[in-house]
Amino acid sequence: MTTITDLYPSRGPVEVSVPRKDPVVWGSPDTPGPISATDLQGFERDGFLAIDQLIAPDEVPLYAQELERLVTDPQIRADERSIVEPKSKEIRSVFEVHKISEVFAQLVRDERVVGRARQILGSDVYVHQSRINVKPGFGASGFYWHSDFETWHAEDGLPNMRTVSVSIALTENYDTNGGLMIMPGSHRTFLGCAGETPRDNYKKSLQMQDAGTPSNEALTAMASDYGIKLFTGKAGSATWFDCNCMHGSGDNITPFPRSNVFIVFNSVENEAVEPFAAPVRRPEFIGARDFTPVK
Repeated sequence: MTTITDLYPSRGPVEVSVPRKDPVVWGSPDTPGPISATDLQGFERDGFLAIDQLIAPDEVPLYAQELERLVTDPQIRADERSIVEPKSKEIRSVFEVHKISEVFAQLVRDERVVGRARQILGSDVYVHQSRINVKPGFGASGFYWHSDFETWHAEDGLPNMRTVSVSIALTENYDTNGGLMIMPGSHRTFLGCAGETPRDNYKKSLQMQDAGTPSNEALTAMASDYGIKLFTGKAGSATWFDCNCMHGSGDNITPFPRSNVFIVFNSVENEAVEPFAAPVRRPEFIGARDFTPVK
């Protein structure tokens, strides 16, 4: 057996802060692709890249209608891949949509999407996770501050920070309806959270996070150092962000829904191993074990 060093310890007795040990952009700056050299530099510096229009306005209805079909299908609701809001009992997320829906499978394979992932990660990529997120108006709950990599490392076994996410808006993102917030530059520091991972933690964390959440003191210090960027944009806009960005979103108490499709690409050279800080793996619909490259 090959022993893999844990470069990013977490879920111990105390919170720890560790400088990033991996590149941010793994590809060569002069490698051809959809992202310009200037935008790649910005991604490396800030940890994110906002795109005003990743999919065209006339394409948005196709994906919005597919999202609506999935969240209103009783069979999908009964599937373990659907996560339901604790209070409203409405669907909050549906996972593995690139396997459930051919419409979203085609989006994953679209060169505008997968091409950017390959360019950032410098290799072929596979889908570590995909989901649709639904935030209907009048009280849909947000996602508390966290680093995705902390969870994917601790609970899914991703060894290195060679993973990138894209959130594509299917409704307009206002500055009032619970949009994505990121601390620019926070991707350069790994915050290892305190506390052991409960068995089957995902059953609770996908509704309301607990394990893997930073302390108020750490968040205050990071926000003071990095500031907070709120993302707005029309339907069809997108935000690419590094796996270690500290990010979150607030509740949506407006009448205006906010929905998006969220795709996580991981390098085929960064395959998941056993979890670094959890008693068991999460289910494959949350953390994939199929490392087949997207073609």
